[in-house]
Amino acid sequence: QVPLMESGGGSVQAGGSLRLSCTASGDSGLSYCMGWFRQAPGKEREVVASSDGAGTNHADSVKGRFTVSKVDNTLYLQMDSLTPEDTAMYYCAAELRRLYCGTPWRNPAIFHSWGQGTQVTVSV
Repeated sequence: QVPLMESGGGSVQAGGSLRLSCTASGDSGLSYCMGWFRQAPGKEREVVASSDGAGTNHADSVKGRFTVSKVDNTLYLQMDSLTPEDTAMYYCAAELRRLYCGTPWRNPAIFHSWGQGTQVTVSV
């Protein structure tokens, strides 16, 4: 496991932008599977995007609006054109045993390291 720390959440009006950051402490510098998930009250945790040595994946609900990227030991999530439906707690996740996320990139169960979460609230 690797300690993860998210930042960048906040409140914004619809149509606005936010950038989330997730720093992995003690990062080895090697590429491994990382992801962003979100969970709204009363709903299940859902994938937003993933990143690994092969590239990135984005959930259909955020394609064209959100962009995941990784620079050194920090995973970013650039969120543009935000809507109230994007309101949720956003979590960073990592799985050091997977060089690539592979087919189950949407499955939170494959990740064993999680951050504490950062709240994103989008108002009309």
